[in-house]
Amino acid sequence: MTIEPPLLDIAFEAEIIEWRGPAPYLFAPVPEELTGEIRFAASVASYGWGVVPVRARASGIIFQTSLFPRDGGYLVPIKRAVQNATGLAIGDRIRVELLIAAR
Repeated sequence: MTIEPPLLDIAFEAEIIEWRGPAPYLFAPVPEELTGEIRFAASVASYGWGVVPVRARASGIIFQTSLFPRDGGYLVPIKRAVQNATGLAIGDRIRVELLIAAR
């Protein structure tokens, strides 16, 4: 069995925001300068609607989620379970690592 390398492996820092989208999520906005790389990887990884499945790490917790497209960029949903385990809240600055693999 061959294990394919990831399409994209990136890390960044962001301030957690609230968006009146699907509850119970808070979000970490992806910096604008990484949007092009994500769009390129999304051409192979996305399952539609611009949503991109990723494996994420935030505050030491690894979880599966999908990047949400918003205003020409992307948001990383911070799931309620991750919020509860880490105490993350709106306004906190965190380091986020993302891995995008081909589907």
